[in-house]
Amino acid sequence: MKKFTKSSLAVITGLSLFVSGYSIAADDTATDVQKQSYSIGASLGKYVSSQIYGQTQLGAEVDVDLVVKGVVDALTGQQKYTDEEILTFLNQRAEQLNAAREAEEERIALKNMTEGSAYLANNKKSDTVTVTDSGLQYEVITMGEGRKANPEDVVTVHYKGQLIDGTEFDNSYERDEPNRFALMSVIEGWQEGITLMPEGSTFKFTIPSELAYGKQQVGIIPPSSTLIFEVELVKVEEPGENSHGMGLSGMGMGGMMGMGKAH
Repeated sequence: MKKFTKSSLAVITGLSLFVSGYSIAADDTATDVQKQSYSIGASLGKYVSSQIYGQTQLGAEVDVDLVVKGVVDALTGQQKYTDEEILTFLNQRAEQLNAAREAEEERIALKNMTEGSAYLANNKKSDTVTVTDSGLQYEVITMGEGRKANPEDVVTVHYKGQLIDGTEFDNSYERDEPNRFALMSVIEGWQEGITLMPEGSTFKFTIPSELAYGKQQVGIIPPSSTLIFEVELVKVEEPGENSHGMGLSGMGMGGMMGMGKAH
């Protein structure tokens, strides 16, 4: 049985998936209908190859020759199994993939939890770091003199977010646009940390995963990730204040909104 690799998938994608013993010459795609027909096959081939590559990344095996044969047999009305049998086999495959996916997520979560705990333990040794009762760690970069936010307030912030390995996953400064949102709608680490900041302050937060997204994968943020943010509190408003102004927003990437954890 052949296994797909990244390079072999590129080869399969580059070829027509619907090969049945002959090749299409270059001048066989001269008309619009021929070009469109070829494009249907190429589009489907890329979709199939991307799906299979995702499966092989989870350790699943794929017989390339039989994938091609299955497509050709279905197109020519000669498929080997009934639709019901095919559905049964695909459901078996789905169960195997789900189990493999869950195992991989657990592995990644455990790795991130272990590395995050070590990072937090080392970070709190710094004289500039304060640790709250919840485990949130923060540093004062600039202390403002404005009002502090209450949990029910609306705030406007600029921020940068990264993983402990330095991977940046969001940056409102690059968009040149601060975010305005109800404080109670964001992750717990932000709800607590921002209420410590007077308006005009910039703090650095190091947030344990349980105060962020826990075991959820959010965008490029892996499960059980410790998150680091530099947050500038631009403005604090009471609920309903200036409601005719800038609308409320989430944060980039579906960003630091609470994702059901804090509403």
